Amino acid sequence: MKHPKQEKTVLIVKPDGVKRGLMGEVISRIESRGLKIIALEMVQVSKREADTHYPKDKEWIEGLGKNTLKTYDKYGHSPKKELGTDSALAIGRMVRAWLIEYFVSGPVVKMVIEGVHAIDMTRKIVGPTIPSFAEMGTIRGDFSVDSPVSANFEKRSVHNLVHASGNPEESRHEIGHWFKKSQIHSYNRSEENLMF
Repeated sequence: MKHPKQEKTVLIVKPDGVKRGLMGEVISRIESRGLKIIALEMVQVSKREADTHYPKDKEWIEGLGKNTLKTYDKYGHSPKKELGTDSALAIGRMVRAWLIEYFVSGPVVKMVIEGVHAIDMTRKIVGPTIPSFAEMGTIRGDFSVDSPVSANFEKRSVHNLVHASGNPEESRHEIGHWFKKSQIHSYNRSEENLMF
């Protein structure tokens, strides 16, 4: 069993975060929390890479659609009128396509982060997926105000600056998807013995 300090996760600064010059801010917040960046690269993502990044299983896609339907219901919008359907699966497929378009719209900065509870800590630093629900002090809460209502109205993905793996399974998939073993480095930060 690996030591908790060796937990790894993926964080990607998405095209809107890169275009807004927030790469340094994201890296600073990760490092100031005591987490280590053990791989880092800027790339232009291909449609194939973006398509493989996002799950393709029916349950996940339908979940996207159900979340979208909840948003329409909460804010009094008609999915049938605005999207032409109220099928969770059909809407999920639309949203997934918007996610891919967004991901390939400009360069991204991808990184592997390591540290104690790296997955949960990184997600705490970036904040909830929906920026308009993110608390101040998080990356999304401090730098984005986008919402699903606005995104759905404009038939696009929510611009939420960053992606962070949501669980260990996602993390394993994404590390293997985005990085070769030779790109991931091990080192000790000078203050590691003091912090934990």
